Amino acid sequence: MGESVARETMEFDVVIVGAGPSGLAAAIRLKQLAPEASVCVVEKGAEVGAHILSGAVIEPRALDELLPDWRERGAPLTTPAADDRFLYLTASRAWRLPTPPQMHNHGNYIASLGDVCRWLGREAEAAGVEVYPGFAAAGLIEEDGRIGGIVTGDMGITREGTRGPNFQPGMELRATYTIFAEGCRGSLAKRLMQRFDLREGRNPQTYALGCKELWEIPRDNHHPGRVIHTIGWPLDSATYGGSFLYHWGENLISYGFVVGLDYRNPWLSPFEEMQRFKTHPAIRDNFAGGRRIAYGARALSEGGLQSLPRLTFPGGCLVGDAAGFLNVPKIKGTHTAMKSGMLAAEAVAEALAAGRPAEPSGYEAKFRASWLHQELHGVRNVRPAFARFGLWGGLVNAALDTYVLRGRAPWTLAHPHPDHEGLLNADAAPRIAYPKPDGEITFDRLSSVFISNTNHEEDQPAHLRLRDPQLAVSVNWERYRSPETRYCPAGVYEIVGAEEGSPRLQINAQNCVHCKTCDIKDPGQNIDWVTPEGGGGPVYPSGM
Repeated sequence: MGESVARETMEFDVVIVGAGPSGLAAAIRLKQLAPEASVCVVEKGAEVGAHILSGAVIEPRALDELLPDWRERGAPLTTPAADDRFLYLTASRAWRLPTPPQMHNHGNYIASLGDVCRWLGREAEAAGVEVYPGFAAAGLIEEDGRIGGIVTGDMGITREGTRGPNFQPGMELRATYTIFAEGCRGSLAKRLMQRFDLREGRNPQTYALGCKELWEIPRDNHHPGRVIHTIGWPLDSATYGGSFLYHWGENLISYGFVVGLDYRNPWLSPFEEMQRFKTHPAIRDNFAGGRRIAYGARALSEGGLQSLPRLTFPGGCLVGDAAGFLNVPKIKGTHTAMKSGMLAAEAVAEALAAGRPAEPSGYEAKFRASWLHQELHGVRNVRPAFARFGLWGGLVNAALDTYVLRGRAPWTLAHPHPDHEGLLNADAAPRIAYPKPDGEITFDRLSSVFISNTNHEEDQPAHLRLRDPQLAVSVNWERYRSPETRYCPAGVYEIVGAEEGSPRLQINAQNCVHCKTCDIKDPGQNIDWVTPEGGGGPVYPSGM
């Protein structure tokens, strides 16, 4: 825009970016330990929970520590997990396998993580935390090599980058310490890792894309507490992924399909795999007579212990999926995210009381001494083995690691390369024929995006940016036939003009559900996802 912008400034002891489970747990724990501290949480979603998406089967271990009386406080965990099923699918058959110990869910609850975060948000506010939804953290404040807070995004910037009639400058939220809880591939966390070289000596992070639907089904077909996980069909044995299907609540099914973003075939579409999975004869009956209520998608950080970055830097730290605390074999990340936030809060509270040193450096030591480190250390070799050895080799390694070595292998497997480096050229990979949607069990992208309640102001700068627009054709189209048109679960990317011999990438940014897959999987790392105006994106309903 050229001219400088006068910004209102607010001062806090701690600013937390993101009102997910890690950020809210950090906020609540901070107020427990340092009730006099001023704590602010900013959330880019229109409301707390609007951008939260997970299965979810929740292990309450961290919640028990944070709020031991959560049942009396009315936490929305009301469907105990009761019936674990682990299936291997071929195209026409389902084989029930022994449920791995990590996937035993006795004592866990099936729930909506969005609703849990809404409840945690209310608990945080009751404890004295200031929670501001609809404000996207768009920039960093750095002074003398230390992060001193964040700048929220300007509102009312036109598509051309000029100030519109409703322009409102973003605010400077300054803090002694800033906790970044943005979730997977957070835009500011990405910048912090580069600025402070937080990934030095670490394995590359590896990711997955999860697509989810919420269904309401007839009562006679509903089995509250049933937990189904599958591997195998429709994915080939070289592609990591699988499904979850949870019966819970009032005649609800949470269904999701997850594909590791280290997949090699550029013709693969995670969304289409999700749809055709529902047609399997052992799965289809779960949806019989039901109706789809909601849809969403998000990326997951799956690298585990060896892919965690350095957690602290001058002025702040990383928590939750922004760092990558997911326990992949458990298929759970809520309890680990919350525990990371609580450990960070404890370190920050100590730092506030001890002269406010540059870094809350006690966080790393607390993590290494916690059950969170122990849990992630014990499963560190499971996910990279699937990347190295495929489905069958990965299963053999998982069995050896779990039942014989019990997580104490004297070696640590490395992730071989970042996900974006694995794609084959389009002419070297088999095309995949996906069936057309029937509108009853299977659906297309646009009707799915519609029920995610996604909305962005039309007249704003695109938040999906190409570093070099020419590469969209010279590399992505020519070599890979534009995989972004397939891996995006929301129809954001579209090639137009190919039939006339002049292919051009069209970006439909208004469809974006903020999954960040494009930022991760683009083969040339040419796409940058940045925050749109606060409040934009999906508004996932209660139950998602």
